[in-house]
Amino acid sequence: MSTAIEFNNISKLYRLGYVTGGTLRNDLQRWWQMSVLGKEDPFLKVGSVNDRSTAADSEYVWALKDINFKVEQGDVVGIIGKNGAGKSTLLKLLSKVTGPTTGEIRARGRIASLLEVGTGFNGEMTGRENIYMNGAILGMTKKEIDGNIDEIVDFSGCERYIDTPVKRYSSGMTVRLGFAVAAHLDPEILVVDEVLAVGDAEFQKKAIGKMQDVSQGEGRTVLFVSHNMGSIAQLCKSGVLLSQGQVAFMGGVRDCISRYISDGATDEVFASKNVENDMFLKRVFVENPQGLPISDVAYDDAVRIKFEIGCNRMVEDATLSFTLFDYHQVPLFTNHHLLDPGHLEVTAVIPSDLLLPGNYFIKPILHVPNVRMLDICDVFLPLTITDTGSDHTKYVSNKELGFFNMPVAWS
Repeated sequence: MSTAIEFNNISKLYRLGYVTGGTLRNDLQRWWQMSVLGKEDPFLKVGSVNDRSTAADSEYVWALKDINFKVEQGDVVGIIGKNGAGKSTLLKLLSKVTGPTTGEIRARGRIASLLEVGTGFNGEMTGRENIYMNGAILGMTKKEIDGNIDEIVDFSGCERYIDTPVKRYSSGMTVRLGFAVAAHLDPEILVVDEVLAVGDAEFQKKAIGKMQDVSQGEGRTVLFVSHNMGSIAQLCKSGVLLSQGQVAFMGGVRDCISRYISDGATDEVFASKNVENDMFLKRVFVENPQGLPISDVAYDDAVRIKFEIGCNRMVEDATLSFTLFDYHQVPLFTNHHLLDPGHLEVTAVIPSDLLLPGNYFIKPILHVPNVRMLDICDVFLPLTITDTGSDHTKYVSNKELGFFNMPVAWS
């Protein structure tokens, strides 16, 4: 199998708050060093790491730094990482929307990019007219569009409105139409950046099916960026995890998703200020297998809630309770545990495959039931159950299906 894409020492530097070098002197200096003397950009050495959570200590930031990996022909690779990790920048470099600061990208074959689907649509033109215009922008000939127009319209699901001006389309309809055009190109490499997030469940299923056909049936190479781990697991064979503009992990897609979730360390740890109380909530957090605080847990992993209890004087019948809330902070259930004087570090385990993917909150209290409140967590600790592509998640498109995968006996 031949190599379709090579990223060789790719880096991308941006100057914060500036479009140019800032002064004519800097621009001339850069031009002289790079164009005349053939040397590197003199301002490259002052860039800081791309960490969006900290204040900048330099005018320059490395959006990407020393990226090296290969993609084989026919591979479907998921690019994952937190917001600001450099995923979209990497795809823009591959699509030649912008150029790398250092390094070289070698791509063999025609590239079709779905970075911002529907960009460039003219609101005054009809959907049909925009198909021809957008297809031409993406490199299709009129003959190619003529041969695919019926399939494009049918795939988009916008047939009834295809001769209506696009300005009257919803954002979802515009995405459907834009994806339908790009999906019917004939590229060797397809680059897709989170375009499925806007569409409804029906469209997402259809779009993923189309990408599977392109990769599996036609042997084309696909690079897919998404925050939906279920889509990544369903579509991709391998994964690349980016963190602060650098490659943190490469490997099988399941291993990559597991690394992404386990690396999601968080500061979401509750520590009570009521340390003078007889008993108090010393620390409460959701933990990963290494015992570190996290807020994201895979759907097929158990949720482990760690409670550390501070004790100045043991209180008889002291009970630890916690309530799980949905994303609207409506309580779903409460569980209780009578504390043993010799065990003030306890862990509550919610079984795997029970909570459906989505956002939840946890709120613990320490009390003597119906008698005395010892301590209470005054914040909601966030918990996200992440779709990892297990069998059950194909049914989960919205919360109309509830919050629990309850064990039911069928006969």
